[in-house]
Amino acid sequence: MQGQSQQQAYDRGITIFSPDGRLYQVEYAREAVKRGTASVGIRTADGVVLAADRKVDSSLMERSSVEKIHKADEHIGIASAGHVADARKLVDLARRRAQGEQLRYGETIGVETLTRSVTDHIQEYTQTGGARPFGVALLVGGIDNGEPRLFETDPSGTDYEWQAAAIGSNRAEIQEFLEEQYRSDLDLGAGLELALSALSEPEEESVTADDVDVATISTDEESFRTVPVEELEPIVAEIDGGDGDE
Repeated sequence: MQGQSQQQAYDRGITIFSPDGRLYQVEYAREAVKRGTASVGIRTADGVVLAADRKVDSSLMERSSVEKIHKADEHIGIASAGHVADARKLVDLARRRAQGEQLRYGETIGVETLTRSVTDHIQEYTQTGGARPFGVALLVGGIDNGEPRLFETDPSGTDYEWQAAAIGSNRAEIQEFLEEQYRSDLDLGAGLELALSALSEPEEESVTADDVDVATISTDEESFRTVPVEELEPIVAEIDGGDGDE
């Protein structure tokens, strides 16, 4: 009973480490990420693919109001998993940081620089009294000097660079699928197909083109592009057909 009351004391204090070196509020924020629908990022030879599951709970809800992928700058996109409101705050921060770089220096911000700026902000909320950590993880993808880059942010304020990554619900299963299927020589089209296949992997029912939000950033154009539903439908149909043949 005493041990339980001690843990509750550490639960209430974001700035207090438990005796075994844990910040419980940060761990709870990671659990909030796991409750969000999945997002996937794929780094290919000629760009980055971001894809997110945006299923809605009711047929009365407008799908367009569910935002999982955001344009941060012309050459950078962000996908989220976790608390939507927390994601929106961090995306707004990233946009202001990118615009400030353009206005101050007359050049676009680097993907790693932008990611580190966001994670520095996230980290402040792990050691500030009267605040809570951000209950969201982000995938930040874009082009740096002609090279595709993909980063993940964690509620602790840590950033990781990936070739392919998943965040949100069923992460372990999706990540295992990516580790088996990913190749560094994928082109943008193959990366898009892999991202949609990865989102479909844990589902009892196949993902439809309306259920996902997809964007690409190509090395040729270095510009963020939302992939329309009509382009996704034949890819999703091919994935479903392939699953049916197995």
